[in-house]
Amino acid sequence: MFGLFKKAKVTRKSDEQLNKTETKWFKGQKVKIKTGTTSSRPNKKNYRSNKSNRTNNQTWFKEAPLPVPNVEKKQMLISSTGGSSKIAILEGASLVEYYSDQNKKQSLVGNIYLGKVKNILPGMEAAFVSFGEEKNGVIYVADISNSKRNSKIEHLLKPEQEILVQVVKDAMGEKGARLTGQISFPGRYLVLIPNSSTTGISRRLPEQERTRLDRIIRKIQPEGFGVIVRTAAEGVSESSLKNDIDKLVEEWTVVSSNNQGSAPVLIHEEPDVSIKVIREHLNSNFKKLLIENNKNFDEVKKYVEDTSPELSSIIESYDDKLNLFERYHIEDQIQKALDRKVWLPSGGHLIIDPTEALTVIDVNTGKFVGKDSLEETVYENNLEAAEEIARQLRLRDIGGIIVIDFIDMESVKKQQNLLIKLKQELAKDKTRTQVFEVSRLGLVEMTRKNVAAGLIETFSEECEECQGRGLIINDIFSNNSQENNILESEAVVE
Repeated sequence: MFGLFKKAKVTRKSDEQLNKTETKWFKGQKVKIKTGTTSSRPNKKNYRSNKSNRTNNQTWFKEAPLPVPNVEKKQMLISSTGGSSKIAILEGASLVEYYSDQNKKQSLVGNIYLGKVKNILPGMEAAFVSFGEEKNGVIYVADISNSKRNSKIEHLLKPEQEILVQVVKDAMGEKGARLTGQISFPGRYLVLIPNSSTTGISRRLPEQERTRLDRIIRKIQPEGFGVIVRTAAEGVSESSLKNDIDKLVEEWTVVSSNNQGSAPVLIHEEPDVSIKVIREHLNSNFKKLLIENNKNFDEVKKYVEDTSPELSSIIESYDDKLNLFERYHIEDQIQKALDRKVWLPSGGHLIIDPTEALTVIDVNTGKFVGKDSLEETVYENNLEAAEEIARQLRLRDIGGIIVIDFIDMESVKKQQNLLIKLKQELAKDKTRTQVFEVSRLGLVEMTRKNVAAGLIETFSEECEECQGRGLIINDIFSNNSQENNILESEAVVE
């Protein structure tokens, strides 16, 4: 009778080896699992010795990002008026990204500060650091420079201790800025990481180019520094990469020499927004760079000639009676980007509703009635929506969790084609994105790295009356009650 409770031995009927590859999600990443032959559980004597080797039965592969598609007629416009700079990036006639330094709250991402530890929270494995802003920033134990895998934050930091930190995410809402103690210096072609041995190359580059860059970096990588090669380094010569490294090493020398004083204090500030955008975006895909202000023209041209002389020929000075942004209808496109409803070319539309937790995008056919069949009409509308959603995410700079409610389609093949279309359009985005499979409810869930406030937050303020809900709250007392004297001005005490 007790034999019923014994573990049954599983025996395979065939000796054929399994060589299947399955796609699954592991720690937020889409991976492929390559399985080998199955075996029964080892006996207790050999269980521990085989425990460490159990991972050998599965090989994990990260899903490679799609290559960045070439976009024709890509332009960058820089307008400097009234002491502020505004930058617009166009793909054809469509505005896809917008940057400005005229906002009341400037982005602090990339700035380096000498901060002072204020509070340590062991239960959160984090500490609050005063770095000169109204709200203290937060740093987690994994982001401290000398932390290890199982380090305790109370052993690494002490109250009132001075610490060199860099802003990696601006303060948003009630949350303070996200800080890190692992300092990095982004350059034109690569990122330099002091006190590190990390070496990495953008996975968006072709394998042959990655091999060439790896060989160069091994020769020029300075001792005591980690180097991450960016996508912009494709086809760049060894001398240009070496020049980029030398400039970043000089910046670190200046920062490290100022690592003393009365905290909190700013040690290193990111350059002007126009230089910053050129550093991050300008490449051989751009056909033209138009600059409206002559003073800014000289500064930008000098920077491009020093870092990317092959692109200096695309820089042009704009001098016309009509404003540069008016000529390209930039302000009109920004105004439309602040609307809740976005129209599609065929007559369909999107509804974009941001919340504190996530952003919801609803796709509707609207005026689009199609020609052949309902399934084909829905499919065409969804494809248009995928392209426009990718553009709106970049233009509005929407980050965090994003849920897209495409119109339901019965065909699994068309669902997969829709996901491929969305991923191809998102490949144009330099901000890291991740798209998941269609859920059981027919929703597409995705994430986009959230670094700074978006376009709507930039051009709006929270209503003091409704606390940002954007609704007019009706009076809970009707006029009839007031006319009939049902409501009294003073409470009646019995």
